[in-house]
Amino acid sequence: MTNYSRRDFIKIITNSLLSASGLLGLGGLLRYLNFSTETPVKTEFDLGLASDYPLGSRTLFPDIPAVLIHDDKGFSALSLVCSHLGCIVQDNNNGFICPCHGSYFDINGDVQRGPARHDLRLLRVENIEDNRLILFIT
Repeated sequence: MTNYSRRDFIKIITNSLLSASGLLGLGGLLRYLNFSTETPVKTEFDLGLASDYPLGSRTLFPDIPAVLIHDDKGFSALSLVCSHLGCIVQDNNNGFICPCHGSYFDINGDVQRGPARHDLRLLRVENIEDNRLILFIT
């Protein structure tokens, strides 16, 4: 057994406490820097039974924002987020219009008038085993 002087003992305890407080402070700093104020964005939406959407229907989901289209090709969906600066486009009888800068898209989401240069984004729709529709935003 080694005999430590009082000075050595105090030095060991002081260094141990300083190291422990430094590690605790570093842990707190890392938690602070990694904190996210945004809630995770939902990317999967259950739209219900496919039979709720008759052939030829176009159903708006403003809370997603998307439009579900059921035509003779099956189910498809378009994002209602304008490809110009991300405003939510509004349904017009013959297509969609952006309230922010006036871009106009036809009923298929194709740009007809700018400033948007890209069509509305096509979203993935899957019909799962119990005939339910799931919309995926990726």
